Amino acid sequence: MEITTDMVKALREQSGAGIMDCRNALKSTGGNIEKALEILKEKGLLKAQKRAERNTGSGLVECYIHTAGRIGAMVEVNCETDFVARTDEFKELAHNLAMQVAAMAPVCVSKEDVREGETVADEYCLLLQPFIKDPTKTIKDVIIETIAKTGENIKVRRFHRYELGN
Repeated sequence: MEITTDMVKALREQSGAGIMDCRNALKSTGGNIEKALEILKEKGLLKAQKRAERNTGSGLVECYIHTAGRIGAMVEVNCETDFVARTDEFKELAHNLAMQVAAMAPVCVSKEDVREGETVADEYCLLLQPFIKDPTKTIKDVIIETIAKTGENIKVRRFHRYELGN
């Protein structure tokens, strides 16, 4: 089957992967976009695992105040370089994470942050929560997708949520 530019463009819009990665994934699946998406997702996961130990000394702090002004959140998201911290993908991720914290009130970033002897349900760990904009993905999945797009390790360092009266 011939791989058209429209097919590559459609896959690229869905995955955020590079043009050649999309083209190669489509070639290997005979033009099946769903299978190509799975291949690209696996590649993104592998890239994220390779980068997991890299130092994340740059990043940004993002704030989100809910429309009524009764709930606010502040999130520190780190990456490897200030160049990536200034990209639209990274800024969008940080904003989405701040919205997630405001909406879902997590108590820890991950299970590793929980003190020994304490138990926290998965729904209160930020990385394990379903993403509010797409509940089929977890926050960890969204971060891995952004790692695949930016090519750098990304970590949520900390967050704080404020609610009027609490």
